[in-house]
Amino acid sequence: MWDDCYEGKSLLTPASASKLCLSITDVVTNWLKSFPEEIIPSILIRLPIKSLIRFTSVCKSWRSTIKDPSFIRTHLAHTLNFNDQNATHLLLLHTVFSQGVSYPLGVRHIVGFKQDPYSLHYDNNDVSQCCKVEFPIGLKEEMINPCFRVVGTCDGLVLLADDLGLYAYNFVMWNPCVRKYVILPEPSVRFSTHGGYEASLGLGYDVIGNDYKVVRLTTLLEQQGMFDTCPTLAQVYSLAKGSWGRLRSDLPPCGMLPDLGQAFVNGALHWLAIRWEGDDVIFFVLAFDVGSESFREIMLPKTFKMEESLELRLSLSGDRKSIGLFVRFQDESDCFLDIWVMKEYCIDKSWTKLVILCPQGPQRSLPNALCFRRNGEVVLVLEDSCELVSLELVSKQFKALGISGGQVCSVDLYEESLVLLDKKDAISY
Repeated sequence: MWDDCYEGKSLLTPASASKLCLSITDVVTNWLKSFPEEIIPSILIRLPIKSLIRFTSVCKSWRSTIKDPSFIRTHLAHTLNFNDQNATHLLLLHTVFSQGVSYPLGVRHIVGFKQDPYSLHYDNNDVSQCCKVEFPIGLKEEMINPCFRVVGTCDGLVLLADDLGLYAYNFVMWNPCVRKYVILPEPSVRFSTHGGYEASLGLGYDVIGNDYKVVRLTTLLEQQGMFDTCPTLAQVYSLAKGSWGRLRSDLPPCGMLPDLGQAFVNGALHWLAIRWEGDDVIFFVLAFDVGSESFREIMLPKTFKMEESLELRLSLSGDRKSIGLFVRFQDESDCFLDIWVMKEYCIDKSWTKLVILCPQGPQRSLPNALCFRRNGEVVLVLEDSCELVSLELVSKQFKALGISGGQVCSVDLYEESLVLLDKKDAISY
C-alpha cells in the first residue's frame, strides 16, 4: 500500500475522492460559520477559487460577498501577491493539431484540423502540467473556422478570436476558472461593410474605470489605392458597458499586420505596426493606454524594414514590467533569431539584445520564439519536431519540456481569478 503512495498513485476511487472533498468542504463551512460575520470576507479572500465557487451555495450573504466586484478585485490582488511570493504562476497552452497550415494570400489557414486542447502548466523548472482546461461546447457551435485563436490573457480572462482563416466576428472573453464566458457583439468593421482588411486585437484592464476592454485595429485594404494609403480604424469594446464604442481614426499613420503578438503592460496594450518612410516599410510599436484611450508610439531598437525573410513578434518581458521582441530572419544566405528586451519601459535607449541564436541540429533549423517566462528563459517551438523547449539565455542551453507544440501553439501567462463571476449576462457551462 505504501509503495503505491510513494509512486504517486491515488488510493481513492474518483467517487471516494469526490465524497472526501465534499466532507472537507462541509467541515470548513461549519468552521467558518462559527466566526463572526464581519470577519468572514477576510477569511474567504485567502481561499482558492474552487472552494469559493462551492461556498456561493452556502448562504445568501456568502454568495453576495464572493460575487461583489470589490471582493473579486481584492481576491485577485491577493492571488497575484501569493503567486509572486511562492513562484506559483501559471501558463496557458493552446495547441492546434492538424495536417498542416497554409497561407493563401498571406492569411493563416488550418488544414485538416484534428483537435486543439487547452491546458494550464506551472511556470516552474519543468513547466509541469497543472490541469487540462475544458472548452465550452457551446462556443464550438458558434465557430466559422476550425478553432479559435488565443489573442491574449488578462487577470484570468482569455480573449478568443475566430480568425484563423475566413473572416469571422466571433470574439469571446472567457474565464475557464469560473466556467463563464461573454460573446462580444459584432464590431462595426466587417467585410460586408468595409471590404477586405487586416486586423489586430488586444485585451487589457482599465484600472481607473475598473473595466476590461478589447481593442480592435483594422487596416482597410482599399482596392483602388496602394497599401500605404489604406486607413486604419480603431474600436474599443467595454465589458462594463457590454458594447463597442465609436469607430476612431485618431491613430498615428500606420498599418496593422496579424499574428505579430500583443502585450499588455503598465496599463497599455502594445502591437507591432508598420509605417512608410519613403520607399521603405518600417516597423514600430503602437501603444494604447487602456484608461485614457490614447495612442502613442515606441521606437524599436533599430530600423527593421518589412521583407519576406524577416519575422517579428512582440512579447511581455520576463519580469512583466516591459516588452520584449523576437526577430527571426531566414533566407538562403543568413539565418538567425535575435531576442531583445526593453529594460526600462518606454526608454528607447534601453533596448538590449539578450542573445543571437543560430540554426540548431543536423537539419540546421531555426526555432520560433513564443514568449518569455518569469525566470527570464524563453519558450521556443522547434521547427522540425514541433516540440517545445525552454532556452536559458546566458548559456544558450535548451531544455526539452516534453510538450508538443502541434502545428499552431500559443503560450500565455495566466492567473486564476473570479472575473466574470458577477456578470449576470455571462454564459455558464
